[in-house]
Amino acid sequence: MHNTSSHELNLSEQDNMDFMTDRDVQKYMDDGYVVLDGLLTSQECDELRQRMTEIVDRMDVPQHCRTTFSTYHDEQLKTQGNADYFITSGDKIRFFFEKGVFDDKGEFIIPKQQSLNKVGHALHAYEPLYKKVTHSPKMQGIAKKLSLVNPVILQSMYIFKQPGIGGEVTPHQDATFLYTEPLGRVLGIWIALEDATVNNGCLWFVPGSHSSGITRRMVRTPKGTFPLTDFVGKEQNYDEDKFIATPVKKGSIVLIHGQVVHRSAENTSEDSRHVYAFHIMESQDTRWSPENWLQPTEELPFPSLYTK
Repeated sequence: MHNTSSHELNLSEQDNMDFMTDRDVQKYMDDGYVVLDGLLTSQECDELRQRMTEIVDRMDVPQHCRTTFSTYHDEQLKTQGNADYFITSGDKIRFFFEKGVFDDKGEFIIPKQQSLNKVGHALHAYEPLYKKVTHSPKMQGIAKKLSLVNPVILQSMYIFKQPGIGGEVTPHQDATFLYTEPLGRVLGIWIALEDATVNNGCLWFVPGSHSSGITRRMVRTPKGTFPLTDFVGKEQNYDEDKFIATPVKKGSIVLIHGQVVHRSAENTSEDSRHVYAFHIMESQDTRWSPENWLQPTEELPFPSLYTK
């Protein structure tokens, strides 16, 4: 009896590794990204969206968002509050808003459920449903298929891409913000909780652009200086014609190499484009830069993706 169950376990482990085929691995290596259909069921997507609705219903709006703009000094305080709120969000669940959703008294001028750009950066640690998806057997199977020895989770976020106001994300490489030595150790996981279309702001990629390194880094500035982060180097100019639209179905996952160039347009449609995204890093023989905005903390060291 015992032998049968362990045999079944091996079969199911094999199934999870088969979710990503050898051809998918090759496409990821060649292009720097790959789409895999059917990571989540439609119902699982809806449960993640429903949970986020509850989180947003109960959120405390951060004070710096409520600051009345009356003077240059107030504006500076708000900017500083924003920056501090962001840079200390790696081990917390925090709220980041689209532009122009508050009036000058800090009150919502649109329904609050439609006001957010994203919620981040530790959903994977503190929210059971998101944690379950992050560590799911299929996800662990993908990491094993990519031969990751000790992948750890860096951060996670829920991205809304709100109807009509969901802002553009300009061309960038994730390694600009999540820098490792050597490069090539960071992988973005992008899970569509609704269909992502050309109209509502799907991802666009420059295939093969992951092979040419990075030219810009976001780094922490020395303690006591403001702003809290700065850019070193310059973003390259990208040829608009090289970007390829990558619409994906609800429940699909996109694997994004840390150096592949990608962007998304603003959402001009009447539909949202909700996504759960997180980043993992192969920690084996890798140095995580102490200059990155995101740092592990005592409360939340980067957790291992692999769970027993």
